[in-house]
Amino acid sequence: MNSTLTRTRLVHWRTAIFTLFLLCGLVFASWASRLPAVKQNLGIDDFEVGILLFAMGAGSLAGVMLANVIVARWGARRGLSVTLVGVAAGLLIAAFGVDALGSYPIAAAGLALMGLCFGSTDVMINVEAAAVEQAFARTLMPLFHAFFSLGTVAGAGIGVAMATLQVGVSWHLGVTAAVGLVVSVVSLRFVPTQAATDDDVAETPSRRERLAAALEVWRDPRTYAIGAIILGMAFAEGSANDWLTIAVVDGHRETEATGAIALTVFSVSMTVFRMIGGPIVDRIGRVWTLRILSIAAGAGLIVFILAPNLPVAFVGIALWGAGASLGFPLGMSAAADNPSKAAASVSAAATIGYVAFLCGPPVLGWISHRIGILNTLWIIVALIAMSGIASTAAKPIAGSKVGAGSKVGAGHH
Repeated sequence: MNSTLTRTRLVHWRTAIFTLFLLCGLVFASWASRLPAVKQNLGIDDFEVGILLFAMGAGSLAGVMLANVIVARWGARRGLSVTLVGVAAGLLIAAFGVDALGSYPIAAAGLALMGLCFGSTDVMINVEAAAVEQAFARTLMPLFHAFFSLGTVAGAGIGVAMATLQVGVSWHLGVTAAVGLVVSVVSLRFVPTQAATDDDVAETPSRRERLAAALEVWRDPRTYAIGAIILGMAFAEGSANDWLTIAVVDGHRETEATGAIALTVFSVSMTVFRMIGGPIVDRIGRVWTLRILSIAAGAGLIVFILAPNLPVAFVGIALWGAGASLGFPLGMSAAADNPSKAAASVSAAATIGYVAFLCGPPVLGWISHRIGILNTLWIIVALIAMSGIASTAAKPIAGSKVGAGSKVGAGHH
């Protein structure tokens, strides 16, 4: 890591990336919290809402795949200076499309732009987070993702308040976009232009070489093994976000309010474990942490599926959330072990995760329509087991300063 960065500059850099994770969570949840108003204002049905969400999701997937090329050509800081503006612009266009103009096509176009820029931003802030992690020589990635989770809680809370006060979508999301833009500009001032290789200017590869390296990562078997870790845990997390409330209501015959409480328990459990996960990883290592948490997630999900009563189900949900908490961030951290390939590897790993988040809900919905939601969740148990088996791939590579642990043999090498 760049040795010319002072301790103060490193702390400012870390704080800036924490802020950007928080901001991304807040922006995402702000939009999601106003979906009922979006549906009402545009006069659309659930299928048309699904198309809007698909426009954003497809844009996000394209943005994730473009991110490594952006970083290779311009670097993460310059890339973020464009994509964060794009997120704000897309949110603003979508908001005015919904509220002021009542135009479904404009709303869809705004969401596609927001998704495209959001996907690239997501990869680049993870690349920066991994660089910060290496600079501090301790596991910080789970804490970065905890800030994203806190942002979603804040965004959802503000959204509930805005809906209760009957504030228009364009005002709510327009102000969110403006504040997000200001926060982004201020935060990026504290992000180093070159995160890793200022000391090796003479050896800096050409753009063509960097683009070739960005594509080369897809030939590395470790990419797919890390992808398996992320895939299983992305399904574990995404299935809860999309289907837990329905599983509580339809599967366990509880009320909608109980379903909402269940999702809250899951989210709180996941956020807490992301906040405390770093020291655990630094003590027992990345691999052992992933193994233990995959067992916890799988056991929690099994307990939830088979629960004879509500208290037991809630214990299962809490275990499920804790177990699923670190799969995605530690997968990102493992992908970024080699600084020279960090952007390409994180982009590839994130692409696999995004495919799971996008494709998982409709696939699970199609299956559950035939065999029931609780029976469908056994598929997630199998994917979690796959994630646990693949966890060895997260062993830190030679030269990595984080994730090896100090006690258990997760990666002394």
